[in-house]
Amino acid sequence: MNKNFCKGFLLLFFFLGLIHIASATHAVSDEIQWQTYQNGIANAKSEGKKIFLHFYSTLCGYCKIMDQKTFKDASVVQYLNENFVPIKVNADQQRELAIQYRVTGLPSNWFLQTDSEKIANRPGYIAPEEMISFLKFIHTDSYKKMSLSEFLQIRK
Repeated sequence: MNKNFCKGFLLLFFFLGLIHIASATHAVSDEIQWQTYQNGIANAKSEGKKIFLHFYSTLCGYCKIMDQKTFKDASVVQYLNENFVPIKVNADQQRELAIQYRVTGLPSNWFLQTDSEKIANRPGYIAPEEMISFLKFIHTDSYKKMSLSEFLQIRK
């Protein structure tokens, strides 16, 4: 009886541990996996993914709204994590980088090729549904064949 109790107790802890690991893994995928500029550029090359580069400031109201709405939207989180290397840059702390990308207002959002070549810039706040459209437009290389407005008409 004592042996069975110990085995049962160990089995219970084992399964509880598995549940904890599974829930922790799920929680990680509920957030955008932001990377630093240097790491993101390197990872984009090795993973063969385009880059989403987001410039923000802690004092920027629309940056905070994007953090609360756009970057918490489940479809945006999933699409960004699966198809892009997301990089978040504090424009106040990394001024040289902001100058390099000619950031004049915040938020500022850049879409880059795997090799860091600039594709497009979308300054200002982007709502979740608009963000998904931009991400798909860039990810599918539709920007090479048509304008964004044409792309949006086709998707209706």
